[in-house]
Amino acid sequence: MGGGATPARLVGLWALQLRRIAPFWPAHLEALPYDYAFLSSPVVDPAFVTEVMPAFLAEVASSKLPGIISLGQFDTDCPSHGPMIAALAVHGQRPVILEASERPVVTRAFGVKKSGSTRKKLRQDWNRLSATGSVEVVNDRTAGQVREAFESFLALEAAGWKGARGTAVLSNLDHAAFVRRLIGTLADQQNASVALLRVDGRVIAAQVLLYCGTTADTWKIAYDPAFARYSPGALLVDKATEGLFAVPGIESINSCSDGSGFMAQFWAGRRSMADLLINVTPRNSLAFALETARRRAYYRLRALRNQLRSRKWLSRPNSKPGSGMPPASNE
Repeated sequence: MGGGATPARLVGLWALQLRRIAPFWPAHLEALPYDYAFLSSPVVDPAFVTEVMPAFLAEVASSKLPGIISLGQFDTDCPSHGPMIAALAVHGQRPVILEASERPVVTRAFGVKKSGSTRKKLRQDWNRLSATGSVEVVNDRTAGQVREAFESFLALEAAGWKGARGTAVLSNLDHAAFVRRLIGTLADQQNASVALLRVDGRVIAAQVLLYCGTTADTWKIAYDPAFARYSPGALLVDKATEGLFAVPGIESINSCSDGSGFMAQFWAGRRSMADLLINVTPRNSLAFALETARRRAYYRLRALRNQLRSRKWLSRPNSKPGSGMPPASNE
């Protein structure tokens, strides 16, 4: 898309997936375009955001695509949010807010908690782990090393609780092929790496990092359950954060996690997030009303499930071991 730019150049990109939950149910567009996405906000040049967002919505409305767009994990602090709301308001529409949340983030200038019980525990765990052998954190962004480190991540994830549940990347051959291509391509562009925590050369935790401009995203993490008592996941993220900010280039890190994850305990920064449902057509429709009702029912049932799980008599101890803290959604 190059409208308004001279010479013509790409100023906006928004990946959308066409979805239909049942043969006779209205179709919709999903802005989390694949299973391992953690952000539905479009990529837009800030200089053109007021033109790009109305153009995106108008293109969908005038096409044969469904006029309903599901925006899971939309960053409401991003520059695209305001122009999107304004473009919807022109036709008397406004988004349905299904859920609001906060995502832990940290910047070079703000967000790393320097003291407190969490910081004390991290120091203690690091010292205890160091007593077992030679400990090191490596985050090599060389393309070949990234591919090799990513295989270590895949193996760790498959050997842990996700592998046992069949939700690890390697549990699905198509998913595995896709993410290997994804990480390999990004590594060639210096936009991906895998930070490793090693003890005597043995990888005990791996954090996949994706880069966009001056921001790093902690995409997925895995750890060796045999070292769970040392909180290897939390230790690796903490040390990787220090390493990223120790050299020029990275100004902020996005956790890709919700506020209940362990990163929230040692990162003080927050981004406002929301799960939204929007109708880009000028008129309300039965399809939009049905999808809104379905989504609201789903969120209510999920909240009830989480409430029941939080009760001690129903909770399973250490269902996600390894961080020593509440697990992040991207573990």
